[in-house]
Order: sequence, then structure tokens, then C-alpha cells
Amino acid sequence: MQARLLLEDGTLFTGKSFGSEGDSVGEVVFNTGITGYQEVLSDPSYCGQIVTMTYPLIGNYGIIRDDFESIRPFIHGFVVREHEDVPSNWRAEYSLGSLLKEYGIIGISGIDTRMLTRRIRHQGVMKGILTTSNKRVEELLEQLKAAPLMTDQVSRVSTKSVFACPGTRERIVLVDFGSKSGILRDLTKRNCDVVIVPQDATADQIRRLAPDGILLSNGPGDPKDVPHAAKMIAELLGEFPIFGICLGHQLFALAGGADTEKLKFGHRGGNHPVKELKSGRCYITSQNHGYTVNEESIAGTDLEVTHINNNDRTIEGLRHKKYPAFSVQYHPEAAPGPFDSSYLFDEFLDMIREHKANHHAAPKQAQIAAAYQSRNAAANVSKGELHYAEK
Repeated sequence: MQARLLLEDGTLFTGKSFGSEGDSVGEVVFNTGITGYQEVLSDPSYCGQIVTMTYPLIGNYGIIRDDFESIRPFIHGFVVREHEDVPSNWRAEYSLGSLLKEYGIIGISGIDTRMLTRRIRHQGVMKGILTTSNKRVEELLEQLKAAPLMTDQVSRVSTKSVFACPGTRERIVLVDFGSKSGILRDLTKRNCDVVIVPQDATADQIRRLAPDGILLSNGPGDPKDVPHAAKMIAELLGEFPIFGICLGHQLFALAGGADTEKLKFGHRGGNHPVKELKSGRCYITSQNHGYTVNEESIAGTDLEVTHINNNDRTIEGLRHKKYPAFSVQYHPEAAPGPFDSSYLFDEFLDMIREHKANHHAAPKQAQIAAAYQSRNAAANVSKGELHYAEK
């Protein structure tokens, strides 16, 4: 069956359909990874986007459930040069096309993905419509113009309830803005007691969980579409150690008084060079984001830049000057990508231990007794006021 991809500037690509059928509108982006298409498909940060793989052969090792980064894919379309529907991998459980059909995702193959990628790099990311229908191009353009891009991706991909992955060491509250499984794997590998909370969890709800530290996950879309999250982070800054990843990094910046802006075509792939300013060392990182922290907006805040992108000099890491809090724009848990930066999870735990050593909490028994005495005192005052009023 024929499939077509139409960009908002009128560029039309015609290829073969694999996966589901119908129409799908989304922001057309590209990923430069050579491997890891399954992790890309299951990364919630791609919610609302039509993803183009620049590597020409996709599907050759099939689909393996153990390699998923979320419970299901959230992408709005998949674009490849050549699609292989018969995988040659002993671990494969089913084919790429079967996965797309299962979740109603349209795939298109047989188009010039190099031309498409160059067009996005020159023009910037664009809205597009992927279709298997026979509609006229003019009709598709009208449909594309009338369809707004999503702004509620975070609420779509976040967990709706609190759940726990018990451990024996530090309790980490993971705020799920579209978290990848890799983050949870890195925390549980370090025996952390992890509690996952929804994206709209309030500061008070998180306090009641008595965390040792808070991790702000990755996620899709514009950080300014989730202002309640930046407000929550601002309330908790200084109270608990905080570590932000990707969208969590951008929200941490907004909470600290900085600003964010959209990149022309974003960073998506597993080979992005990032320089750590303190050591001068360069790390190869996995990235997936379309927004960045505005460099000029850092001035006048208590944030300092710790990492920069060696390709375009955009901000890749921040640290708070007063409070135990830091963030990175890239993915230290990789999946897919290199594990160069997994040490950041250890730095986060070291920061938690240092914070606890320097801020001894009063024994819980003393806190309970103090609260009890405060309630009794308030009750006695109320009784006295009532007795006086009766007189």
C-alpha cells in the first residue's frame, strides 16, 4: 500500500506503507542513531512527533519486549529509508511492522530520508501529515493547517498514580514527566527506594513521601506547557537535593528564574559531544529534545552552567549556586546510546548523603510531640476564647 508524507511547506514524499493505516499529524523530527530504533519508538519524549531515522536500514533485529523504554510507543508516525519486516536476531519476538500495527502507528518506507533530514535542518522542524489515504494534496494541506500541534503531551505519557520500586538505600521520588525505564534501572541498580509520582504532584504531596532526593525525569514537548511543575520545583529547591534530566533540566531552569527557547531542529541521537566546563572533558551523550535553556537568561539567577554542547554551544548542564541541585540536558541513562555519563547518578547520591550529613533532621518522635503540643496549645486558646465570649 502507498503512503505519503506531506510537510507544511508543501514538500511531498511518496513511499510504501507499513504498520497501521489512516492519517496522522505531528511534528516531523529526525534521529541520527545507528541502532536503538526500538528505544526511540518507546521513548515517551517523542509523543506527538513523526520520527525519521537517518540510518537507512531499520527493523533488521526486530522487536524485543525487554528493550522497551516505556509500556508502549507514543510517536505519531515512523519514517525510514528501508524497512526490514523479517528480523535476523534470535532475541526478536516480532517484527517492527507488527508493533506499529498493534499501536495504530503509521510507518512509511522507501523515501529519501537524507533529503527529508536536510530539509528539516535547513527549514527547521515542521508540522507534517502521514497518510495512507487517496486524498488530494490540497485536501491534505488544509487538514494539516487545521490540526494544531499537541500541548498536553506530558499529561498523556505520565503515570496517573503513585507506585513504588522498593529498595534498601536512599528514597528517591521520581517525578514522571515521561520517564524512560533506563532512569528507574539506574536507580534500582544502586538499591534506591524509588517512588514514582505523576507529573502534577504538588510539593506537599512529595514532602509527605519523605524523600531523600528528587529526580525530575525526561519528557515531551515545551517545558512552558507544564508551569505547575516549575512551581513545584521552586517550592522544593533547597529543601531536598534535586537532579533534573532533559525536560527535568529545562523545568529546573525555569524554577530557578531562567528561560527556555525552541531549537531549530533539536538534538536527537546517540553521539552528541558535551563538554564539562570544570574538567574540560568531553562526553559522548544520548539526547532527545527540541528545547534548550536560553544562555542570556542565566545572568542574574543563582544558576551556573556546568556543561555545554560542543556542536552548537547550547547549555547542557546547570547547577544551583546555593542549594544541592543540578541538571543535565542529555540522558545519562542512555538507552539507546553510550553510558559515559551514568556517573551522574552516583554524584546525585553523593550529594544526597552530604546534604543529610550537614542537615540533621530532628527525631520523628520529637516532631510528633512538638506537633501534639502545638495542637493542644491551639485548642486551649480556642477554649479560653469561647469561655471569655460566654462571660
